[in-house]
Amino acid sequence: MRIWDISRTLSNELAEWPGDEPFHFRVTTEIAKGASVNLGAIAMSVHNGTHADAQFHFDVNGAPIEKASLEIYLGRATVIDLSDSFLQSTEKHLITREDLRPHAEEIAATSRLLVKTGRWSNSTVFPDQIPVIAADVPAWLQKNGVKLLGLDLPSMDEIDSKSLQNHHALAGAGIVIVESLDMTDVAAGIYNFAALPLKIAGGDGAPMRAILWRE
Repeated sequence: MRIWDISRTLSNELAEWPGDEPFHFRVTTEIAKGASVNLGAIAMSVHNGTHADAQFHFDVNGAPIEKASLEIYLGRATVIDLSDSFLQSTEKHLITREDLRPHAEEIAATSRLLVKTGRWSNSTVFPDQIPVIAADVPAWLQKNGVKLLGLDLPSMDEIDSKSLQNHHALAGAGIVIVESLDMTDVAAGIYNFAALPLKIAGGDGAPMRAILWRE
């Protein structure tokens, strides 16, 4: 069995969303200084690194992350690689139905879609601009049975968006959101997928260790 780790590494160098709580790890006790064990502590936003958004993140009446249905985050997934088209043209800024339609059969068969854009390759530098899904994509995904959408980007919406229209549209289509994946070493295709969000009471999201594997 081969496993691909598609999580971004949580480190003190990880770039946080502008204005959000940065990730910070520190060692609180050390064997080298006479302690019986090494102990560490962390401070962070739940949106640092690879994470799941709860509906409560963008809807005051939305469910918090501990209410998430875990079966959605575990199962087969289709990876689509759009990195060539996004890296060849800085003018391309939308993930469209035309990008997805050639893979419709695989998408419908797996109900989980992970899109690789290659537009956030350095986790220590937060991107100024990111591609986002076109307005008609959530309805197309719903029609094709998708229950989870993951991107290798920090958001489903533009960095400066206040309305978060794609978040709301995906929620309305019954699609859960996974953001900030790292699919650098992953090729397109169908995989087994697991990425379980931490059980945080009242959480608007949660970090996750996301993996793909094949038998």
